[in-house]
Amino acid sequence: MKILVCISHVPDTTSKINFTDGDTKFDTNGVQYVINPNDEFGLTRAMWFKEKQGASVDVVNVGGAETEPTLRKALAIGADAAIRVNIEATDGFAVAKQLANVVQNGGYDLVIAGRESIDYNGAMVPGMLATLIGANFVTNCISLEIEGTSAKAVREIDGGKETVNTSLPLVIGGQKGLVEESDLRIPNMRGIMMARKKPLTVLEPVNVIAETKAVSYEKPAPKGAVKLVDADNIDELVNLLHNEAKVI
Repeated sequence: MKILVCISHVPDTTSKINFTDGDTKFDTNGVQYVINPNDEFGLTRAMWFKEKQGASVDVVNVGGAETEPTLRKALAIGADAAIRVNIEATDGFAVAKQLANVVQNGGYDLVIAGRESIDYNGAMVPGMLATLIGANFVTNCISLEIEGTSAKAVREIDGGKETVNTSLPLVIGGQKGLVEESDLRIPNMRGIMMARKKPLTVLEPVNVIAETKAVSYEKPAPKGAVKLVDADNIDELVNLLHNEAKVI
């Protein structure tokens, strides 16, 4: 089985976010980047398929040279090879088209992507990718088993879980639950040294017209002052919730 894991290069959630050029560009100064958490769950599951079933695992990112340290981390975790498509990831459809080209030329059986990235939270790329390559698709995936060309997936739905039986080729949108958080892997020194020798291929992008563009960015409004109400003053609490907060 040949697996491709899609890796997004995203800011660490503890990073302080700022914008430049009149709030039209993201300020990368001082920002620490990491593997998108949903993708990290998928990469760990792919490692299980590699170790238990002999699968080969490649990772791919659509982005500039600044994303290569994130790909090298994925290689240090255990991926066999990395691919970077040399174009800025600014539009979900354009990213899906670039990934589709990689999948079709690479002959992958299973594509594991995160349900969404934690920067744009678009949750659109895996579904569009599956459509473009004509593969089956399961999103919000929290469990995946493969036997031959058959797949059994569990996905999270409103109020519960749904078990799906499908077949390869398959694209999944993985999330927390695909593996336990305790199973996530931290690269060790041996893995880091081996990653330096593993291939990282840079591909030029296919010609795609982006369907969207970011016009401007805006930070959430700052939180207002907190008003404390004595526990025995229910009338005042109800008045504030009704007339000021307007939530009842």
